Amino acid sequence: MGSMSALPMLLAALLIIVFAAQKMGNLFSQLKLPLISGFLATGIIAGPFVLDFVHTDNIPQFLFLGQMALAFIGFAAGAELERQVIQGYFRSIVSIISGLVIAVLAIGITAFILIQDKIPFMVSLPQKEILAVAMLGATIMIARSPSSALAIIKELRAHGPFTHKVLGATVLMDAVVIIIFAISVSVADVLIEGAAFNISLFIFVVFEILLDIGLGILIGLLLRLIMALPFLLIQGTLILLLGLSIFFLSAKLHNLHLFELPIGLFSEPLLICLIAGFCVTNYSRMAFDFRHILEKMSPGIFLLFFTLVGIELQIDTLGQVWKIVLLLFAVRLVAIFVGCFVGTTIAQERSPGSLLLGFGFITQAGVSVGLAKEVAVEFSVWGTELATLSIGVIVLNQIVGPPILKWVINRVGESHTRATKPEFDGVRDAIIFGVEGQSIKLARQLESHEWNVMLVTLSKEIFANKTVESPHIELMPEITEMALRDLNIEQVESVVLMLSDEENLTICELIYEKFGTENVIVRLQDPNNFEKFHGLALAVNPETAMVSLLDQFVRSPFIASLLLGMDPDEDFMEIEMNNPDLNGVAIRDIHLPHDVLILSISRHGNRLVSHGYTRLEIGDHIAVVGLPDSLAEVEVRFEP
Repeated sequence: MGSMSALPMLLAALLIIVFAAQKMGNLFSQLKLPLISGFLATGIIAGPFVLDFVHTDNIPQFLFLGQMALAFIGFAAGAELERQVIQGYFRSIVSIISGLVIAVLAIGITAFILIQDKIPFMVSLPQKEILAVAMLGATIMIARSPSSALAIIKELRAHGPFTHKVLGATVLMDAVVIIIFAISVSVADVLIEGAAFNISLFIFVVFEILLDIGLGILIGLLLRLIMALPFLLIQGTLILLLGLSIFFLSAKLHNLHLFELPIGLFSEPLLICLIAGFCVTNYSRMAFDFRHILEKMSPGIFLLFFTLVGIELQIDTLGQVWKIVLLLFAVRLVAIFVGCFVGTTIAQERSPGSLLLGFGFITQAGVSVGLAKEVAVEFSVWGTELATLSIGVIVLNQIVGPPILKWVINRVGESHTRATKPEFDGVRDAIIFGVEGQSIKLARQLESHEWNVMLVTLSKEIFANKTVESPHIELMPEITEMALRDLNIEQVESVVLMLSDEENLTICELIYEKFGTENVIVRLQDPNNFEKFHGLALAVNPETAMVSLLDQFVRSPFIASLLLGMDPDEDFMEIEMNNPDLNGVAIRDIHLPHDVLILSISRHGNRLVSHGYTRLEIGDHIAVVGLPDSLAEVEVRFEP
């Protein structure tokens, strides 16, 4: 593979490596380790220092792919800078960021200078270049990982003062660190070139930052035009090409010398991309579509990016400095806690979670690796070695950080995860909140399908004046956990909420966190509240539901009639497979009644297209259609 130079063959080889990296990432995920660690490991194995599947001489030909991925990471970081996230705790967030920047820079630079004799590539460098290395290395230490933090917070449905401060500071830190990095690279260029510091150089650095901001706004306008185009594939391709063009423009500007200064004009592509993403998210109507396409593209881009990082990682250098990696990890950890203490002191905060804030800022990924790779490109003499050292620290932070963040959110009591799902007691029960014409009709229809149904009202007047004997109606005077327990809601399979959106949301959150009932349906009053119920319940908008139903009657009248129970001979049913004897058995080997048809299988929240060779697993939710007696037979077959 070392002699291979044809780009198509190299790209084919990379495709194979990326496919292997995806499998390795899934394996790491099953072991409760970060996906990116699996991607990095695969790249390292395929790289020049293990299997040599990709030779060192071939690596530069992948430069354009790395640049496209870096630009995408910049766009994504900017898209996460939503003003609403940081406004509520702005003073605290700014104080924390200030403390972190000061502490990490000061302690980091000091640590690099003190251990310079222990780092092989720094031993022979002149004093000015040692200072440049220390400054850049400490700057990379500042960066965080918004994507990892956001993933943990979404997983835990965390919210509260601690969570908002961690997320706001983490997201805003990306913008701060990229600006600091742009300044650090400019100053490092000055140190290496030997130019004297003066007011003109300071003005020049400020001019570079302002130029990047201006270019970022311009790129943001171009992104808005791209988002107005049809088709996801076209939009995604143009976003990547636009990102690549930013790196091309930056390289051209670097060769441009202004004001007769000895250094070229430095333009930071990541800062440009971040500003562009921020503008689209906060100052355009394309924010939702832009974040949607970034979310769709992120898995593939991160897979490619971190696999390439692994391929380029200089294991020989890392092997020489692994003790330094551990030392720098410890130095960064100390600096983070010092910075958080300084920040909370400035903000005069002494909340219960203040002492634990440092645990929320350990994780690094994405932008951190991007900055390290930028150093490798910008400084040819020692940049690759510093990048390898920094990436070693980043990988360690990425392994240790997410589990610690998860622990600390649970520790401060801001986690709101789903409670354990109650076991099926053999009787299908449903509770409908709200007593009105629709809810009474729904209750009676469920009873006709042999469900036990209870109607619940919050109104004493309705309860006092109830005129129906069936179904059973109960009064719940207030919405509390104890009131729900009094209804025996832990034994219920389905809950339907037909109250106000505010009351529905309160009940939803209590059911999710305290009882774990999975099938919760909400009838929305205001369609704008749809997002509030995301992940908590199936929210139904009556207006759009009626349009969708009529649409199905026009396009698929048979299916629509089945769904509404208009065909008395056939019915739909969703059955959970809990029979251990059928675990791993293919559908074609299970003797089902001849009139029963399996429509789909839902596994871990993902819908599978079923066929004869699909193997069932415990916990699968199977949608079937057939005669009522046959469906009852299938239900018994899938029971434990």
